Amino acid sequence: MSAGDPPPPIPGARLLFSLDAAIAYLNHGAFGAVPIGVQRAQRRLRDEAERNPMAFFRAPALTDRIVHTRRHLAQFLGADPEGSALVPNTTAGVSLVLQSVRLRPGDEVLLTDHGYGANALATRRQCRRDGATARTVALPVDAGDDEVVARIRGALRPGRTRLLVVDQITSPTAKVLPVREIATAARAHDIPVLVDAAHVPGMLPVDVDRIGADFWVGNLHKWGYAPRGTALLVVAPPWRRRMEPLVVSWEQDAGFPLNVEFQGTLDYTSWLAAPTGLFTLRTLGVEAVRRHNAALAAYGQRVVGAALGLAPADLPDPGAAEASMRVLPLPSGIGTTYAEAHAVRQRIADKLATEVAVNAWGGRGWLRLSAQVYNQAEEYESLAQHLPALLNDLR
Repeated sequence: MSAGDPPPPIPGARLLFSLDAAIAYLNHGAFGAVPIGVQRAQRRLRDEAERNPMAFFRAPALTDRIVHTRRHLAQFLGADPEGSALVPNTTAGVSLVLQSVRLRPGDEVLLTDHGYGANALATRRQCRRDGATARTVALPVDAGDDEVVARIRGALRPGRTRLLVVDQITSPTAKVLPVREIATAARAHDIPVLVDAAHVPGMLPVDVDRIGADFWVGNLHKWGYAPRGTALLVVAPPWRRRMEPLVVSWEQDAGFPLNVEFQGTLDYTSWLAAPTGLFTLRTLGVEAVRRHNAALAAYGQRVVGAALGLAPADLPDPGAAEASMRVLPLPSGIGTTYAEAHAVRQRIADKLATEVAVNAWGGRGWLRLSAQVYNQAEEYESLAQHLPALLNDLR
């Protein structure tokens, strides 16, 4: 296989998913796709709950199962199970951290301009409530690791910056940031760091405890094949006693992490079925899946970029060999606002039967392509063939 060829498919992988065969689903990074075996595992858990709800929700049977699941997921991510908590998604984990940090008037939270929009909204809301301010540091899309660290270090204000929020893999630009080095720079000034790692579990090899962040939260329902609504929040020891759940329930006196995890009559089946997702990933071969997805995403970026007249230098490098998402700039004037980007994405879905992500960032529109084991090279080639005409109609 030459550098320009797509990777060979993983045998039988496409049959593990129940996606509509008439749709090219090139946006795994948005909501993931749950393998059929994991769907069935969750369905069995729901059936168990409905046969006898009292028996299913009774303590300590349910809490013991939650703890067992948490330990399994934490081990996969290289995190301390006693300092980890299952949460519905990364956004919920971010909001929980923002509430628990307890900002004061005059404090600031530092964000980057590559951050996930909902987390920026949550940060600004918490700052308004607490009399703090949110500030954003700009990072060029082509910035190398050293420049990223230098820009963030230069934007820190010791004594005022109360929290640094940084993505490990950025959502709008699919850029992998050097979070370990960033955490080291912030720690030199005693500034806590929250890492939004929504796309990391399953995509990148990770040892969370070695990153050195105060807070790290990642979704298992994207690249870890878990049912939707499964994420892990990891908290460093000095902060664990200060963590407060968004909703107080019967395990409040147990403290973190159980007071965060147990929220009464939630549907816990997504969490309890998550180990089946990791089993599926391991069965396919974790490294084989990562290599396949990264190579296919790079191939898709190349063929679609070439169709749009982009040179290789115009295609941003994500910065990690295992990155399974790639972005490319859309023609000038297309998708430059949130509403316009949404409209472009919907038009591609309606006219080309292809699901992609389109984001407005830095004053222009960006197309984000994901690759997963169910994807085939022909799907990206078909998008490359038909996308230029669709975009020309939007000029």
